[in-house]
Amino acid sequence: MADSVKLVDLVQARIDRFLDDRASIVSSVGVDVTSLVDFSRQFLSGGKRFRAQFCHWGWRAVAAVRDEPITQRELDVVVGVASALEIFHAAALVHDDVIDRSDTRRGAASAHRRFAQLHTAGRWAGDPDAFGQSAAILLGDLLLGWSDELLDESLAESGAPARARAARRQFNTMRTDVTAGQYLDVLEENAWVDRDEQELLAAAERVIVFKSAKYSIEAPLLIGAAIAGAREGQLETLSGFGLPLGIAFQLRDDLLGVFGDASVTGKPSGDDLREGKRTVLIALARARVPASVRRAVDELLGDPELTAEQVLMLQGAIRDSGAVDEVERMIARNVDRANAALDESDLDETSVAALRRLTHRVTDREA
Repeated sequence: MADSVKLVDLVQARIDRFLDDRASIVSSVGVDVTSLVDFSRQFLSGGKRFRAQFCHWGWRAVAAVRDEPITQRELDVVVGVASALEIFHAAALVHDDVIDRSDTRRGAASAHRRFAQLHTAGRWAGDPDAFGQSAAILLGDLLLGWSDELLDESLAESGAPARARAARRQFNTMRTDVTAGQYLDVLEENAWVDRDEQELLAAAERVIVFKSAKYSIEAPLLIGAAIAGAREGQLETLSGFGLPLGIAFQLRDDLLGVFGDASVTGKPSGDDLREGKRTVLIALARARVPASVRRAVDELLGDPELTAEQVLMLQGAIRDSGAVDEVERMIARNVDRANAALDESDLDETSVAALRRLTHRVTDREA
């Protein structure tokens, strides 16, 4: 735990230094664009830093068992790369909230809502919501570019070009996977009418893999391991751990999106229902309820004006279908698969223990 706390602090300090450097560039354009940096600081402050932690332990799991010492220089590289992953994550959240029309993030206004509030406060011409969405898209684009810059800056300091190239390839693959996964998510919110029940479940599972599981856990592990010069077998072990754990992580997130406490999750209860998320939870529930209930679910799901009573009705239908219990079993099975992948591995034992602890943090969480 102490190592994790220290890493979180190191990552925050690295992000702060990076933003301080970029702030001078942005402010040179004009004072009216400094809100881009101000909002970036807000979205990059705090958080669980799961991606940074998995990157660090993926690196450490390999670096601690190889035949060469760990240097401060290499640790600095890992912290920089982990920080780049967090900036990439912030960009993805900004864009995701625009796509989902989500007004809150971590208990506060999402980026497009903050920009809309800026518009309203300034009594500017035009539509505040349209301005907010446009500005948030640009903020997300800026953060994407910055994540690339920090990644390249950090890898350039490694002194190990082959390992740097390997880490960059993993990052590039992650970036493509999550973008494709986000598209699949949007696609299924619209194309579900053409799918049968089995196709809906398979599509929801594919969204989990590419939008979340690979990007949240597997890719950060592999990026960290690449920096350490991981062998193919070590990469396979970390992938065998990270992918099922990432699936369990998203399945838990899907439950929280429907049943989570707003005071804990930072989002309104039932937010995924209003956004029309076609998750594994929803696919399982639809397949198990009577046709009349299924029609009611389809009619209400995705309505941004759902009342509290309608949310409770949908929650009850989902729970009564047995879908919640099935998702809990799926989480448990994937956690078991993840832990089994680490058994008898050729990775550092201390790091393996840290990864096992993280399995509980990402799957037993309340937010």
